[in-house]
Amino acid sequence: MTWPSISYPEWSATCDTLHAHTQVLGKLAAELAPPEPQLQHAALRLTARGWETAPLPTPDGNGAFVVALDLHRHEAFVETTDGDRRVIPLVPNRAVGEVTRELLKAIADVAGEAKIDPEPQEVPWTTPLDADTEHATYDEQAVGAYFRMATRASQVLTAFRAPWRGRSTPVNAWWGSFDLAVNLFSGDPAKPPADDFIMRNAMDAQEVAVGWWPGDPKHGGAAFYAYAHPANPGFAGADLGVPGSRWDDDLGEYVLEWEDLVKADDPHTRALDFARSTFRHACATCGWDPALAATAESNPPPVA
Repeated sequence: MTWPSISYPEWSATCDTLHAHTQVLGKLAAELAPPEPQLQHAALRLTARGWETAPLPTPDGNGAFVVALDLHRHEAFVETTDGDRRVIPLVPNRAVGEVTRELLKAIADVAGEAKIDPEPQEVPWTTPLDADTEHATYDEQAVGAYFRMATRASQVLTAFRAPWRGRSTPVNAWWGSFDLAVNLFSGDPAKPPADDFIMRNAMDAQEVAVGWWPGDPKHGGAAFYAYAHPANPGFAGADLGVPGSRWDDDLGEYVLEWEDLVKADDPHTRALDFARSTFRHACATCGWDPALAATAESNPPPVA
């Protein structure tokens, strides 16, 4: 079955605009949702419509609301549990700052005033989201191609996570790095790799992460990736036995390039093999409980 594909250079400007829009949603979640370990409360979800928050408590205390980017209808919307709804079109040549201000006003109208830190995170630009006039490119066809790719990637990550019997995350849509990822935890603590707020809170447990990103200026193409934290000696540089997979020294991760994957007869199985092989290798080299590690490959199988 042919998988969708669009090269990062073809849609990089639209990608940046869409990325900026997701940051507004993520900052709302980070501000309003009850805090969770590994900053899970700040993560978004990829749904059949696009990127969405979980239900968030309304600032006025009268219920809950969601904010979403509908990538079929190309609109941002706010919807409350009382049924109030506001829609903001996503169209070419409409700057992120304008959309952000209108979205925050819509939330205030139906759910109460929500304040966010408008400073963008993990991106090369620094203009506050509500003042951003630079990012206005929005190509509907490119967004559609991205969404089809992201949906395929999410299905792989969901299948990889499904049999695991330890603690894990759902498939998170991360608005800082604009990627999808699932994290499986051994149950042991870990020393964060740095002392900043994100690292202290997001990486304080032993984990293996498998994810997918659509490309960025540092890695100019879509790819699956996988890493272990902490990564013991022997983790890096292995041959996983999956065609197209490789260790990337600069990233400190294993990668499987999308352009190689889509050439496979069965891209879903190839990508799933990559996730499972990396996880198997990580568990062996990082000292995870073998019985727990085996559950990632349905041993024992889920209860029928």
